[in-house]
Amino acid sequence: MSEMPILQVKNLHTSFFTDAGEVRAVNGISYNLDRGKVLGIVGESGSGKSVSAYSVMQILTDTGRVTEGEILFNGDNILKYDDKQMAAFRGSKISIIFQDPMTSLNPVFTIGNQLREAIRIHTDRNKEEIQARALEMLQLVGVNEPEKRLKQYPHELSGGMRQRVMIAMALACEPDILIADEPTTALDVTIQAQILELMQDLQKKMGMAIIMITHDLGVIADMCDEIIVMYAGKVCERGTADEIFYNPRHEYTKGLIRSIPRLSEKHEKLVPIAGTPVDLLNLPKGCAFASRCDRAMKICLREHPEEIRVNENHIAACWANVLQMYEEEQGGTNA
Repeated sequence: MSEMPILQVKNLHTSFFTDAGEVRAVNGISYNLDRGKVLGIVGESGSGKSVSAYSVMQILTDTGRVTEGEILFNGDNILKYDDKQMAAFRGSKISIIFQDPMTSLNPVFTIGNQLREAIRIHTDRNKEEIQARALEMLQLVGVNEPEKRLKQYPHELSGGMRQRVMIAMALACEPDILIADEPTTALDVTIQAQILELMQDLQKKMGMAIIMITHDLGVIADMCDEIIVMYAGKVCERGTADEIFYNPRHEYTKGLIRSIPRLSEKHEKLVPIAGTPVDLLNLPKGCAFASRCDRAMKICLREHPEEIRVNENHIAACWANVLQMYEEEQGGTNA
């Protein structure tokens, strides 16, 4: 009997209720996260990837609300937690790293003050133990001169150093799940590589599960066990990293892969995805990507495709994929 996933998201719908109307940011996504595994969620801005994570953390703005679905942590629906239960749940069981460390850290408090507070709230350590844990975490994430850094303010640290502090804060209470919401977006390429390598090392040492959110497929190529590609609040494709990169079956995924720079094609122009993202206030009846898709058919405009299982480790929701599978079957039959 297989072990229960540590996190199960079932038919999650999240909307923001504005003066202009209901913005349906997440529209029925489902996925499982196994213990000790890394799940990548990829998509452009507005695809719903960050909102899905904030829904799990229950840190939506006042206008946001989960309207349907379940979020199960070890089989327990956290959407039924009250404020006190959620406060205890965050930090101790699940933590998040935000994409901009400068705005995530409070500029008027020292690094030590903020790091110690996170440990104090979620553990029963005494003052000396809290200080020791703070130093230990800074050392763990590769911050040099940790005693000195505890006394400094965020503006005195570089961007990469601040992001390491954010990782230290997120991991200080040894959560079972870490959500990394584009943790390298604000950093240069060299620091990006260091942060991703650090997260991989910590994941192996601590055995936690990670949800890695990004708009860049290239960032997570070597990191994730499974990848979900989102567009307009829906899952358009999901599968193992090998399946997504070497056998993409949704036209949006193919567009994302074509837009990744390659050293072997350094003189070739990048191929952008034409058009603009769909309006979440007025979602189309059919496939949300149809207006930007070169292979769009009439049925794409009329009906949203159901998820089709390509194989045991790969699912895609694309009418072109259905047509491709039919043609492959017919070719096999004729042969």
